[in-house]
Amino acid sequence: MDLFLDFYHIFLQKKSLFFIGKENLKENKSLTMSNIDKIKLGVNIDHIATLRNARGEAYPDPINAAKIALQSGADSITAHLREDRRHIKDQDIKEIAENFPGKLNLEMAGNEEMVNIALKNNPFSCCIVPEKREELTTEGGLNILGNKNYLKTINYKLKEKGIRTSFFIEPIKNQVEAAIDCNVDCIEFHVGNFCKLFYEDETKSEIEFHNLKQICEYAFDSGIEVHLGHGLDYETTKKITEIQCIQEINIGFFLIAQSIFDGLENSIRRMKEICDRKVQ
Repeated sequence: MDLFLDFYHIFLQKKSLFFIGKENLKENKSLTMSNIDKIKLGVNIDHIATLRNARGEAYPDPINAAKIALQSGADSITAHLREDRRHIKDQDIKEIAENFPGKLNLEMAGNEEMVNIALKNNPFSCCIVPEKREELTTEGGLNILGNKNYLKTINYKLKEKGIRTSFFIEPIKNQVEAAIDCNVDCIEFHVGNFCKLFYEDETKSEIEFHNLKQICEYAFDSGIEVHLGHGLDYETTKKITEIQCIQEINIGFFLIAQSIFDGLENSIRRMKEICDRKVQ
C-alpha cells in the first residue's frame, strides 16, 4: 500500500518534477567542458572508522578526520553507512551532518531503512549504491534497469527533502539512460575496472579509458552532473582529468592509506592539486 501511495504521489507531482529536472538540465547545460577548471573532491572517511572499530576504541575519530579533510581543501565528506555498520555508525552520520552542514555525501543502499536515516539527517547529497554483506568493498554499479520504478520512488523522496541525488553505476549507456529517466541529479561512474587495468594492461586500459570518456560526455551532454569513484589514486586521477566534463570525484581508501606515510592533510592537498586542471 505504501509503495502504491509513493507512485501516486509521484504521479501527482510529475509536472513539477519535470520542471525541476528541466532546471537541473539547464543549469548543467550552462557549463561547457572547457570551463570546468577544477574537479571537486569528496573524501571518503569510512576507513578512519574501520581503524577505530578494529580495536573498539573511540579513536581515530571520523569527525576529526572530516574536519581535517575540509580544512585541507576537500569539497565534501563521503561516508557509507552500510547495513552491517562495519565502519561508519549511525552516530557518525548524525555528527557529520550536524557539524558540517552542506558537506555530507551519504552513500547508502537503496532500502527503506537507509532512506529514513537520510531523511532524518538531511545530508546535502545521497549516493545510492548496490550493497552485499559479503563484499569487502562496493564491487560494481547499480542495476537501474532492473529496479527503475523503485529507484524513482527513492529519488523522489530524497529530492522532495532538498537532497541532491546520485546513482553509482557502471559506465554503460543504457544504465545512464535509465538514471536520467529517474530524474537523478548526478551519476557517479564506477571506475574500478579502469583503475585496475591502468597498472596491468596499457592497451586494455586505453580502450577502457576511451569508452569511459565517451559515456561521460554522453551523460554530460544529456544535462546530468558527472562524477567518478572507486579505486582512484594520484596517477589514475591525473589520467581522468583529461575527461573535461568530470565535475566531481570521490576517493577514500587511497587517501587514508597514503596518509599513513604523508599525513591526511598533505595527501588531500596533493590530490586537490591534481584536480585543478589549471595547475597541471
